[in-house]
Amino acid sequence: MANILIADSGSTKAEWCLINGDKKKKILTQGISPYFLNTIEIEQLLAKELKNKLKEHEPDEIYYYGTGCINPENAKLVTKALKTTFPKAKITVTHDLMGAAKALCGDEKGVACILGTGSNSCYYNGKKIIKNSPGLGYILGDEGSGAYLGKKVVQYYLYNTFDPDLMDRFNAKYNTTSAEILDAVYKQPLPNRYLAGFVPFLVENRGHFMIENIIEDGFNDFFFNHLYKYRESWIMPIHFIGSVAYGFRDILKDMCDTYELQLGRVLKNPMDGLVKYHKQKMITG
Repeated sequence: MANILIADSGSTKAEWCLINGDKKKKILTQGISPYFLNTIEIEQLLAKELKNKLKEHEPDEIYYYGTGCINPENAKLVTKALKTTFPKAKITVTHDLMGAAKALCGDEKGVACILGTGSNSCYYNGKKIIKNSPGLGYILGDEGSGAYLGKKVVQYYLYNTFDPDLMDRFNAKYNTTSAEILDAVYKQPLPNRYLAGFVPFLVENRGHFMIENIIEDGFNDFFFNHLYKYRESWIMPIHFIGSVAYGFRDILKDMCDTYELQLGRVLKNPMDGLVKYHKQKMITG
């Protein structure tokens, strides 16, 4: 039986699962964003964090679902790095939104959304993605994502909008300066990941009206700019996947109830759903 390696990669972290018959082996590595890493850097990451952990079971097939891979050039870049690392494997590279849709919907129709470090959404007809709201990245878009919410936290801090209590809590937690924040955002690599690192501040201070406003405003922006554009949102379940969606699933439920939308599954990550999907395909062919 073939060894199948499934990858779910965001900007912050990547989860890999090797299926060998009834056995599964999961491995975590850094996230792979082809917008920030070139082929050589991805190859180095794979060699250091993944390949040596798969010595006994080299994959025969690789199904890679990754952020940024909706762009054909990015998909080619990742494919090349995987092919160099695993030259004997049959490799399929597609975007993380397809991975989310398969994990959330399987072979059923539905609206699938990602709310993690970044955000995305689509209408999936059970086989392929039919509609996709434009993903503009963390500077122009990514509404409702960790980077988007983290940016709001930083704005509230830098503009001194937080009340004195929240300012004190922020300073105690992060012990940083305006200059350090601006340097990290404008001069250092992976600023989207840096901004998403402020989401725990929201989690730890739930109940404060300013914190709740930031979260609700971020999700409202996602609903208005993306979900409202799908006719299917009003007649089909809306599923969510990602750490941000899972962490604030109570707010997602309240918002869906308020707007009379049907909330479907809310999962922290897609891997279990992807394993189930691909194992089923192995059986059915």
